[in-house]
Amino acid sequence: MKLQAVEIDIDLPEIERQMALDGYAILDSDPEQAYDDIVQLACTICEAPVASVTLIDRDRQWFKASAGFGVRETPRSEAVCDVAIRTPERMLEVPDLEQDARTPMRPVDASGQALRFYAGMPLLSPDGYPLGTVCVLDYAPRALTPAQRQALVALTRQVQHLLALRRYVVQQRDLLQQRLADAERLEHARADLQRRHDDLQRTAARDPLTGLLNRAALEQMRKRPEAMRKLEAAGYALAVVDVDHFKKVNDRHGHLIGDEVLRAVAAVIASSVRDGDIAVRYGGEEFLVVLLATSLSAAFEVAERIRENVTLAPLPFPVSVSIGVAAGEPKRDTPEQVFELADQALYQAKAGGRNRVVADETSRF
Repeated sequence: MKLQAVEIDIDLPEIERQMALDGYAILDSDPEQAYDDIVQLACTICEAPVASVTLIDRDRQWFKASAGFGVRETPRSEAVCDVAIRTPERMLEVPDLEQDARTPMRPVDASGQALRFYAGMPLLSPDGYPLGTVCVLDYAPRALTPAQRQALVALTRQVQHLLALRRYVVQQRDLLQQRLADAERLEHARADLQRRHDDLQRTAARDPLTGLLNRAALEQMRKRPEAMRKLEAAGYALAVVDVDHFKKVNDRHGHLIGDEVLRAVAAVIASSVRDGDIAVRYGGEEFLVVLLATSLSAAFEVAERIRENVTLAPLPFPVSVSIGVAAGEPKRDTPEQVFELADQALYQAKAGGRNRVVADETSRF
């Protein structure tokens, strides 16, 4: 009797992918602040109303954390993230979901409003299996900026760290039944998780090019009562620093050299201020320095030191900065008013020939 071969349709890579995901024991777990924070950072950095940490299960997409969706899961057949994990080596960015043949799905937010833009970076296991994505969505067709793409990749790496730590914790809990001594290692893993979370918060507050605080971090600082109390405890001064002819530097020498100039100026500023002072990359080639408990004359000296040291920076060609300085009296001036005075002084420094410091004499205290 001749046996007839029976063909069985088994998707081996999908089975292995699902086994890798199940190994984290994360599906249907309770919300965790670390993942929620990453979603909020993704919304803020990518300027998107909807974001999620999504895991692709057998027949569903499940949100470990989300903003704007209002549900914990949807069918896998409706998941754009399922399309994203098919190319695990790169980000899937769809400017308009309605115009892309790869995405017949029509995702909506919690109110039922259609979402048109999608960008998702696959989450990978250490073996390279795609588990899900960190993604952002918007209502109108658009594209991420290069910096936003880079930030979304960085956030995805952090989620992968969190997932790796979670799997480690699961393994330690299993071993804990056999050896009570493993409790100390489990606590270490939790502490490491908190440290990574704190590192992520600090990273989000820093300008990736210069290492100085970014403008968003300055705004967050102003919302903290303890920070404002320190500012209001005594008089303070602001210095607005602008790199002279920076556009010409980029046009003539290229953006890589332009970045080198910005890093050099930032390094001079950081080395010229005290530990308690605040140095911020405020714009493209503009920096803001907050000098606490500092008079106008003392702030002028700091600004002059910055200006002089920039001219001595080891760069391929001479670079200079113009600086405007103003002082503030907390009982009299708002930070916005002091900034406006410093900005006007900066304009005078530029108009006067650049490579100079101008102080607003009306703001003495």
